[in-house]
Amino acid sequence: MQSERVTVTMPADVAKAARERVEAGESRSLSAFVAEAVEEKAKRETLREVLDDIRGEIGPPGPEAEAWADRVLGRLR
Repeated sequence: MQSERVTVTMPADVAKAARERVEAGESRSLSAFVAEAVEEKAKRETLREVLDDIRGEIGPPGPEAEAWADRVLGRLR
């Protein structure tokens, strides 16, 4: 895979938290950690677009579907 160097500015506490995760062995480097986070965000945005398209075609979920999702996902409202 080809890489490209970029400069990113972020809040100091966010950078510290990312470095701590790298030090804990959750990622091989800060660059890898940031790349993984950006990739995950892009995937979530794509999923959100797909769900918006589905909602546009069939409408929003009804109360029964919402209740099922709350039970299955353990969501709290």
